[in-house]
Amino acid sequence: MAAVSERVHPRSYARPGEPPGLWGWLTTVDHKRIGIMYILASCVFLFLGGGEAFLMRLQLAVPNNTLVSATLFNQLFTMHGLTMIFLVVMPLSNGFINVILPLQIGARDVAFPRLNTLGLWLTIGGGLILYTSWFTGGAPDAGWFNYAPLNSPPYTGSGIDFYVVGLLVAGLGSLITGINFLTTIVNMRAPGMHPMRLPLFMWTAVVMSVLLIFAMPALTADLVLLFFDRFFGTGFFNPAVGGNALLWQQLFWIFGHPEVYILIMPAFGMISEVIPTFSRKPLFGYSSMVFATLAIGFMSFMVWSHHMFTVGYGPLVNSVFAITSMLIAVPTGVKIFNWLATMWGGRIRFTTAMMYATGFLATFTIGGFSGVMLASAPADLQYNDSYFVVAHIHYVLIGGSLMALFAAGYYWYPKITGRLLSESLGKWQFWLLFIGFNITFFPMHFLGLLGMPRRVFTYPPGLGFSSMNYVSTMGVFVLTAGFVLFLVNLLWAWRHGQPSGGDPWDARTLEWSTTSPAPAYDFAQIPLVRGRDPLWVEKQTGNGQMIPVDTAGADEGDGHHGGKVHMPVQTPLPLYLTLAMMVASYGALFHVWALAVLGLLAMFFFLFRWMFDKDPGMMVDIVDAGGEHA
Repeated sequence: MAAVSERVHPRSYARPGEPPGLWGWLTTVDHKRIGIMYILASCVFLFLGGGEAFLMRLQLAVPNNTLVSATLFNQLFTMHGLTMIFLVVMPLSNGFINVILPLQIGARDVAFPRLNTLGLWLTIGGGLILYTSWFTGGAPDAGWFNYAPLNSPPYTGSGIDFYVVGLLVAGLGSLITGINFLTTIVNMRAPGMHPMRLPLFMWTAVVMSVLLIFAMPALTADLVLLFFDRFFGTGFFNPAVGGNALLWQQLFWIFGHPEVYILIMPAFGMISEVIPTFSRKPLFGYSSMVFATLAIGFMSFMVWSHHMFTVGYGPLVNSVFAITSMLIAVPTGVKIFNWLATMWGGRIRFTTAMMYATGFLATFTIGGFSGVMLASAPADLQYNDSYFVVAHIHYVLIGGSLMALFAAGYYWYPKITGRLLSESLGKWQFWLLFIGFNITFFPMHFLGLLGMPRRVFTYPPGLGFSSMNYVSTMGVFVLTAGFVLFLVNLLWAWRHGQPSGGDPWDARTLEWSTTSPAPAYDFAQIPLVRGRDPLWVEKQTGNGQMIPVDTAGADEGDGHHGGKVHMPVQTPLPLYLTLAMMVASYGALFHVWALAVLGLLAMFFFLFRWMFDKDPGMMVDIVDAGGEHA
């Protein structure tokens, strides 16, 4: 076991003994660095997905526009949906969970650090495979849902092949990440943190992970069947040879509706951290919030067929799924009312993070109302395939997930960097984003009610669509200005932001009991949790410092005046394994089977290395542990 004693400034994010520079980031197993890379990769994909949406809105600004062709428009809206769902919202949530999860439960890292790194690289690798399609004959063009028979060779080009392989690789990364998060929360909580003391963010991470573990196999089965259809000529989704086109929809939505809650669950948790902190009150109805979270996760597997009200399954099936789709609004409503009750009578500080939290409540509630409307089978026959559905999903996922993610960004940016984002720039950015979002998407409700179908690249004049489409496009410019201002704020704060200290918000959970940014080992000694809001408990009843657990402290020394802790060591194996998988994937996509076989052999080689390459770990010095606690 190697002993490492050099001291590294915390803003470098490097563990002692890790290689400096880019190679240190590529081979790290530190959950904080991995979380930062998730967030940065998601921001790159957000730029790409946002650019695709921008082009679509420019095309639809006026009737009979010829800015982009019908074929390119189909590729744009397909890639936009795939990017925002699989490469932006999910990885962004995983990034924040990666950074915060061990800190909130009093652990030094996740349960499987190497698998954590592999999950990151597989997600990025899947995204790169997907975006390669733009340069090799055209991107996927059958919608992010990719319905059969549109996904079969007579109707689509090679882009669907990239869809299949890219999502298989990225989906494997998501599955690995879910298993890792769940194992960490179940097994590595600090002493005293029993389940009903877990922060709500951790409860939502648990439910998200369970949904990933049980829902992702349905999508994987769908993609594998389509892979065989496209590469080996089978006919699983071709009725002419005994297949069933609706099989794709069934498997896809068995994954696809839990996926909606995979995207929104972390947002619920983020809001449940921000609102109590800035209301200066404990979360109202904690137990009911936990059970509502569990109920939403359970019921999310009982509503998938409301996406298929128009396929002709009949009144009995439609009625069952209409009832379950309406019932799932009940635990969601419990959450909304509990957040409002937390704010009621509180000493609210409207920081930028709190403004985004309240913006989330408004926009997500609007999306929830339209969701109940879509849950009615007869009404859905009219709304289906109209712009009303486009408005609904954006109010839920953009107004929901992204609003919460911005709240989390302003709330936890000091924990990640040790500096505060500008509050003045942040509030300008909030209003640009909030106003631009509503200008862009609220008119789409009325466009849908007027009969404008979704997935059309243009429309004739005289149908009543022109003015609202123009207003919607103007809203995109305001929305884009908000994103640009956020980027400016990030870059400014990185160099010039005010130092935050360990606990800038007078917060309540464990991550704020250590320095900002947190040291390599997170905690000099594992803390003892004595209440549901552990840091507030110590501030009110103790001396403002978390009580350490002596038996779980440093491996050497007393944990306060020096000593060492055991940490996992960096490795390039997850990166190499991902690169080998990408080589095999590109070999299959371009039908260069020798390259595919070479990639598979490399995969087995690196898996074999992984099996027998035991992590020796390293001993890391506790640096300045006396100033650790806020």
